[in-house]
Amino acid sequence: MNKLSTILALVVGIAIGGYCVWRFVPGRPGVNEPGGPKSADQKQPETKPAGAWAGKQPDTKSPAQTQEPLCEPIAAQALKDAEADPNVVAAIGQYVITKEELRRRLMMELQPYDYDGLAEKALYVSPDANAVLMKIIAEKAMAMDARKQNVLVENEMIRTAVRKFKERKLVGLLMQKQLEGLPAAAGKLAASEAEIAEKMKADPKLDRERAKMMVERAKANEIMGQYYAEIYKKSNVKKVNANFIKAAQLHQRLLFQPKAERNVPFIRNSQMRDELTEEEKNIVLATFEKGQVRVSDWFETLGDMAPPRRPNDLNTPQGVERLLDQTLRTPILVAEAVSLGLDKDEDIIKQVRDYEDMNLLGDAQQTKYKDVQEPTEEEIRACFDEHKEEFKEDKKLKIEQIWCADLKTAEKAKAELNESKDFNSVRQKYSLEKEGKAFDTYLRTEAYFWPALWEGDPNNVVGPIKGVYGDGFKWRIVKILEKNQGTTPEFSEQAANRAKLAVQTRRRLALTEKYCKELLGKYSYKIYAERIKDINPLDIP
Repeated sequence: MNKLSTILALVVGIAIGGYCVWRFVPGRPGVNEPGGPKSADQKQPETKPAGAWAGKQPDTKSPAQTQEPLCEPIAAQALKDAEADPNVVAAIGQYVITKEELRRRLMMELQPYDYDGLAEKALYVSPDANAVLMKIIAEKAMAMDARKQNVLVENEMIRTAVRKFKERKLVGLLMQKQLEGLPAAAGKLAASEAEIAEKMKADPKLDRERAKMMVERAKANEIMGQYYAEIYKKSNVKKVNANFIKAAQLHQRLLFQPKAERNVPFIRNSQMRDELTEEEKNIVLATFEKGQVRVSDWFETLGDMAPPRRPNDLNTPQGVERLLDQTLRTPILVAEAVSLGLDKDEDIIKQVRDYEDMNLLGDAQQTKYKDVQEPTEEEIRACFDEHKEEFKEDKKLKIEQIWCADLKTAEKAKAELNESKDFNSVRQKYSLEKEGKAFDTYLRTEAYFWPALWEGDPNNVVGPIKGVYGDGFKWRIVKILEKNQGTTPEFSEQAANRAKLAVQTRRRLALTEKYCKELLGKYSYKIYAERIKDINPLDIP
């Protein structure tokens, strides 16, 4: 990444009007979703009609003979793209799934994660490309079905989240284009050593990198502030001052006279959504050449602020106007981006659609989860009694390890350890990390890699075996220092909570799998089996 790109990445991360950009962090994909359909050595039919899921082969009879409804076909353009591109591994609806998308998902599936209350077997994940691909296809089907049910329009929270996401992307691209268009942009934005030193002198707690970032951010803010002022001027903004007092009164009403009991000293976002009438939401506070700002937009800006940072003068017209000035930034910048055609940018269109799908998938799952029956006390106790081994506490290994660049290096390290050479000296010679110390590791921190470690005995060296290293996988040599079999807890409130979660999770998995079977009977999809046969992120040299 060149210098300008680095600065642009920083600038695009600066918020819109204060400029505070937040990032949505979804739950880990793959959790509470159906398991994969088959093992990797089972050949999969390329095209799946109604009723195809898991290991079930498609019915060879025609839809009329089976009295099943016709599937919704794959979009012609998606199918055309899939046939032409060897990097596409599957197609469903308007979607194509690429090898890279499948590889990323496989990597995420194999990353350890901590879900207390799940039985051990539920944490084991197979690096089976076919199984994970079926998960992705099922998720696309869930998103497609949610679209057909008009969730994007009817669910206000999702609709608002998607709009804000798109606005951030448009403003970010607008800022990027503006900065890229500046003569010698990198030079204008880059922090000099003198500026960095001055910033560190003003605040001795800052290190060099932090000081550099703050200087460059200030420069970017100044440039973008000037750019915004130009856009604002040509946008012919007209404030409706007569309505400022109305906004102040509405704020005071929500703050001091909430309809529902509120145990916090600030206005909740749900109040802004539910306690204002449509007429009140639509009160216009400002107009500009390509749009207007209403009370609902003003409150939305307030809701995006952390409560301690919210202004304390919103009971006055002056306070209302100051927040209005901040509210105006986004719609004015978005209008400028649209006027330049940035809303047609293919990357933004895809990112917005992916974000919509993520929200639609989450909504579909949560809607289905509502159908899961609460386990009874008898069922919770039965789960605990039947799976006591899986509810053991403090089952762990104490280990030291040597991370190696490749298998050949790991084999050399193991050979020297077999010759009784000192573990630390071998680590210094071969490891990617020269510093190391003993630490405890658990099923939840090893997941797929746990069984291979657990087979080792104290004072033995295991390996070469694979493990998670950074964002990928590497070979390692592991010395087992201690092995704690763990203890089975007495049945208690805490144990009951874990057992309850385990029962609920199994029921969610079963319900989601059933739902996916139904959906994949409604939507045709195609898998290019030959293109996925060699995909395995654990095939490391």
